[in-house]
Amino acid sequence: MPEDINAELESEELVPPAEPKAAHQPLDKAIESQADLSAEINAMGEAYRRALKDGAQPETQPRLDYPPYRSSILRHPTKSLQHADPETIELFSPAFGHQDVHALESDLTIQHNGEPLGERIIVSGKVLDGDGRPVAGQLVEIWQANSSGRYIHKRDQHPAPIDPNFTGIGRCITGPDGSYRFITIKPGAYPWKNHLNAWRPAHIHFSLFGAEFTQRIITQMYFPGDQLFPLDPIYQTIVDQDARDRLVATYDHSLTEPEWALGYNWDIVLTGPKRTWTENEAYGDAGDEE
Repeated sequence: MPEDINAELESEELVPPAEPKAAHQPLDKAIESQADLSAEINAMGEAYRRALKDGAQPETQPRLDYPPYRSSILRHPTKSLQHADPETIELFSPAFGHQDVHALESDLTIQHNGEPLGERIIVSGKVLDGDGRPVAGQLVEIWQANSSGRYIHKRDQHPAPIDPNFTGIGRCITGPDGSYRFITIKPGAYPWKNHLNAWRPAHIHFSLFGAEFTQRIITQMYFPGDQLFPLDPIYQTIVDQDARDRLVATYDHSLTEPEWALGYNWDIVLTGPKRTWTENEAYGDAGDEE
């Protein structure tokens, strides 16, 4: 396991060094407020609902250019896609480890000398294709903030404590039935610089590999009932509620272990009309044919 996750974290979600008394300083009147962003989000949602009533097709994948997500203009393709040499790409691909995946790597609570702080949870599910068939032997990696909403990353300097017993990364291989299972700590919400008082809902990042690095997809899993859902422009880039719901795990009491950890179930669908949203969607509707 590496000492950091520099290759994995989205830089626009991280924050620059914070002043200890920043919350008490006068606010910059030019900074957009959550109310400003929420008005945009609500207007776009209402326009989408009207379009559905008029016969438009549901949008099951995120909009590549979503104005409330201010940096989305820097993230989506603006030019024609070009074929790349797979071997060249693999020279620059991230790697969480250079050895075979060990079974203990899926338990993020035992990687240090002490117990991490926070609510211990179990996250389990299956990786499936569009016909519901299990996808076995897939490398699944996760990374996340700690229970205070802080990443182990030099650019994350917001005033929340670092947990010396929690790095926040793990990996496993899906079983014959497509199943995966992680033991971890429920991550906290954290601030980011999209607008004034912007907070990301608690989430866990998932990365899945096929047979090679060029077959990698990335997504996020959220927790049910989060009050930040309607305020978060990244979550709201998916304007269809049914599609958004596929990113939210379900509390599963059968996974919960007595006096140990709460259980959450989340299946990942790779293809078809019910597939899980992924962050590297560059093909739009054409992706449904892949």
